[in-house]
Parts: sequence; structure tokens; C-alpha cells
Amino acid sequence: MRANLTNFSTRGGYVDQDADDLALVTRCRGGDTAAFEALVERYQRVLFTVALRMLGDYDAAGDAAQNAFVKAYQKLETFDPTRRFFSWIYRILVNECLNARRDHLPHEPLAPDLAAEGTPADLFETEERRSRVQAAILALPMEYREVIVLRHFTELSYEEIGETLHVPAKTVKSRLHTARGRLAGMLRDLDARP
Repeated sequence: MRANLTNFSTRGGYVDQDADDLALVTRCRGGDTAAFEALVERYQRVLFTVALRMLGDYDAAGDAAQNAFVKAYQKLETFDPTRRFFSWIYRILVNECLNARRDHLPHEPLAPDLAAEGTPADLFETEERRSRVQAAILALPMEYREVIVLRHFTELSYEEIGETLHVPAKTVKSRLHTARGRLAGMLRDLDARP
């Protein structure tokens, strides 16, 4: 599933978007709560998607995304305007996801995202494959899980991922290469099981 990133263009437009985000933050700091609602609308879907891929549970992902927005609003005065708003709130979200995993929230497999067509056997195979991929992603260490989620589910470029994670683009490429290799190995192991 690809996140519908309305107003979250990864093909350019970040300068305009960053300027718009900064303007919204400035308005919000001045008491305009509707400005923060615009930030929530812009980023709620992408943050939920990231949380879902990090946690593997719809309810936990919804809670983590909501908590991230609440904490961002409460700490808006600490936002550094020389940084990207998305990078800042993303770090808050990752901390919420880590807290949720540490608290050992119950884990349920993901439900299908879209209605699939085909025979019941096809539907079962598709759901089985989706569950295996999600389990493999959740088994990755956080540094590898992050790059997989940001690259394949939010479609960020290497440079954008690097900026978000505060690492060089070459580190992103290296982590992504390692993460893909580990995922392939885990999925082969899962496929080999009876």
C-alpha cells in the first residue's frame, strides 16, 4: 500500500511546503489553533502509515500518530524553524512508536488494505504474503525498519530520508541495502517453513 500523500510531494515542492509549514507554525505560536489543524490534515495520513508499518497494529498506530500530534502541539515552542517540520514531528512519532513497542501492546495482524479480486485461494495467498512481509518488517531493527518504511511506504528520496533521520544519503542507501537483504532472507526463511 502506498500512502496517499496529498500535499506531501516527494517530487519537489519541499521548499514551498517547508515555508508553508513554518508559516503555519508561526501562526499557531501566535494563538491560531486552526493553523495546527492544517498541519494535522497535511501529515496525519503519512504519520499513521509510518506508525502502522512500525507497529503492525491499526489501533496502536492511530494512538501513536495522535500522541505525536498532541506532543508536537504541546512542544511547538521548541520547534527549530531552521529544520523541516516533517522531520521534527517524525522524530516525535518514532519515539511514540518505541514507547508503544516497549509497553508490549497486543499485536494483531494487519487487515487487507483494499478489497482484492480473485478466488478465495488467491485472497488467502495475498493476505498470507502481506502478513509475512509485515512480520518481516516488524522484525527488523528500528534503523532498518525506518528506511524501508520511509522509502517504500512514504516514497521519500534518499536525500529526504537522510534529512529526516539526520544521516547522510549514503548511510540511507547502505541501510536500505542491508534492510532489503535482511527482509529477503527472512521472507525466504518464512517461505521455507511448512
